[in-house]
Amino acid sequence: MSKQLVVCVKNDGFLVSLERRKIYVALPDAQAEKNGMTRVVDESGEDYLYPSKLFRAILLPVALKRAILDAA
Repeated sequence: MSKQLVVCVKNDGFLVSLERRKIYVALPDAQAEKNGMTRVVDESGEDYLYPSKLFRAILLPVALKRAILDAA
């Protein structure tokens, strides 16, 4: 599984770390996903686990996804 893009739909409890409506890079982590968590590169530039319910996956054209990931 490769990196995917997610949008933050809730940031309850994580007001400093996450911004609602912002696109984040989610990193593959099968163990975290089994536990209802998503590994996300947050505002600090580091990756942390957050509850998956805070995000929704987004699908973009390949060229746009590549441009966003290259800019991250």
